[in-house]
Amino acid sequence: MSSVSRRSVLSAGAAGGAIVVAQAAQAAVFGNPDEPPQGAVNAPGESTKVIGPKNPALSDQFPGAFSPPPTDVGELPMFWASFNNAPRRIQDGGWARQVTQYDFQISEEIAGVNMRLTRGGIREMHWHQFAEWAFVTAGVCRITTIDGTGAANVEDVRKGGLWYFPAGLPHSLQGVGEDGCEFVICFDEGRASEFNTLLVTDWFAHTPPDVLAINFAVPAEAFRNIPLHDRYIFQGKMPADLAVDQKQAQANGGEPKLRSSFQLSDLEPVRKTRGGEVRIADSTNFEISKTIAAAQVTIHPGGMREMHWHPNADEWLYIIAGKAEVSVFNTGPNVVTQNFNPGDIGYVKRSFGHYLRNTGDEDLVYLEVFRTDRYAGVSLSEWVTHTPRAMVEQTLNVDAETIAKFPTNRPVVLPV
Repeated sequence: MSSVSRRSVLSAGAAGGAIVVAQAAQAAVFGNPDEPPQGAVNAPGESTKVIGPKNPALSDQFPGAFSPPPTDVGELPMFWASFNNAPRRIQDGGWARQVTQYDFQISEEIAGVNMRLTRGGIREMHWHQFAEWAFVTAGVCRITTIDGTGAANVEDVRKGGLWYFPAGLPHSLQGVGEDGCEFVICFDEGRASEFNTLLVTDWFAHTPPDVLAINFAVPAEAFRNIPLHDRYIFQGKMPADLAVDQKQAQANGGEPKLRSSFQLSDLEPVRKTRGGEVRIADSTNFEISKTIAAAQVTIHPGGMREMHWHPNADEWLYIIAGKAEVSVFNTGPNVVTQNFNPGDIGYVKRSFGHYLRNTGDEDLVYLEVFRTDRYAGVSLSEWVTHTPRAMVEQTLNVDAETIAKFPTNRPVVLPV
């Protein structure tokens, strides 16, 4: 093929949103850096054809894996998983499904759970050996909890809201919206399991009746009808008004100093651009959340979450709406691109460079979740523009006039 200049390729990329090199491309040129050359653009004819068994419905869903861009190189641990193919535990009153490190090897710091409770459906009283953070994706959930001083509270958390229970503190959940509720839970331990929790019914059933009688100061016969097996999720009756339940639960103990819930959707964006917006909840504004920090990101069609990395924690991401393309960069170099849809989960190790692009025709909305008390990120453009310009010129071989046009204010979300 004829030689392609850096200037002409750059112009084509800026105009079309992607760099396209026709037919058999030269090795080691801008937008096509590998030797030997990689990607379909370097393999005309039969080279890309799959002639063996295939599942087009699946491969079409993952174009980034089926036909990676020529800039991808090497390999990384699989950073895609999904609640969509996770087995559901279905009971009268709702269901739950989970993706933990046992299913998703890279996910060392966060385990994820997706749960639905019907109107009146109850996730029974329980506690964990790890902290629980949750985001409500639909409906309204009533949560109950008590802290180590005996201060209790009851709160209703609606769509776009969060809750957080520190490790070891007991709680319960109930769907109270018109259609109950649905939410995603993150535990601050990758191997944590939603199906391996300390349940109040289990402890009652496996405690001698005479011990129950002494502990609760009533005859042992009072417990003759307790469940002999855990209930986990079950259909319950709708609770009393919130104020009534709060008064009964708090009694003489009062309410905890720190609330267990936080309405993230009511928060003003920390960054809003033509490309989208970002809201952040961590211990600076959701004070009880000492081990989980999170951001809710909205990217408009064609927009992009800028090239960046997180220095203090791995990132667990969850797609709420829309379609995303995620590219991850590590030493080697190793660069892998993958596609995500609603209900999918991603995981990017700390300090790995990455970006997300909205590849659909509607807003991309997703969560970034971190096992840390503070949200932190490093913007590639902010770093480059806050480094002495001569250093950047010599490193990237880009002229000062061009560098002066780079965003300097951490754009976070960029328009197309």
